Amino acid sequence: MQLGLIGAGNMASALARGFGEPVLVADAVAAKAEALAAELGGEALGSNAEVAERADVVLLCHKPGQLEEVAQSTEGKAKAVVSILGGVKLDDLERAYRQVPVYRFLPSIPAEVRQGVSCYAPGHHAAEGPEREVVELFERVGVVVRLDEPLIEPAMALMSCGPAFVALVAEAMVDAGVRHGLQPADASLMAVETLGGTAEVLRQNGRDTSGLRRRVTSPGGSTARGLEALERAGLRAAFHDAVTAVVEGGRR
Repeated sequence: MQLGLIGAGNMASALARGFGEPVLVADAVAAKAEALAAELGGEALGSNAEVAERADVVLLCHKPGQLEEVAQSTEGKAKAVVSILGGVKLDDLERAYRQVPVYRFLPSIPAEVRQGVSCYAPGHHAAEGPEREVVELFERVGVVVRLDEPLIEPAMALMSCGPAFVALVAEAMVDAGVRHGLQPADASLMAVETLGGTAEVLRQNGRDTSGLRRRVTSPGGSTARGLEALERAGLRAAFHDAVTAVVEGGRR
């Protein structure tokens, strides 16, 4: 299956690296398309229309506001369309690409190292196109979770925005360690490797977060004191507010 990318930004590049195969790519900034094609052994093309004509599946990675413009530039040429455009619903995609199988995916940056999460909602004509092959392609870069489309926005807060939230947590851990005398490089190593190792333990133990927390926490011990401080500071409320901000912002 020949994949064609329209747009060569951060998420497009992360997915292409995770897919690990040559792609056709076009971008409004030609140098970006050329750099990505050179890195992956693919081919930078001069127009969106050429990508749509030559690709079996077109992956929309451009700015959401360019939906109609890009659809018009590829009219009658796209055989199947996968969108990773934030906030662009299936109805909008199917109006832009009439009678074409459309698949809405929401991926995450860790797809670049094949440890991402992608949420997926199929369009009305999905079964008429290469649905199985498209899903398998995204499974190559991590976990795929099929959702009813109204759940895409809250999912986005957890798995697409989530890497930025986790990076902020890591930064806060590093800052706290440095404040108490650790060298920044040592604190960064400890924080990042602890987060990565904790994620792996959770994977191997059925994602039982409360169970892991209990294993680490002795009554009245140092971990218990730290958890109490995080609860007092409103850690849970802060994450609830973050998810609400993402969801409500997407509905405006």
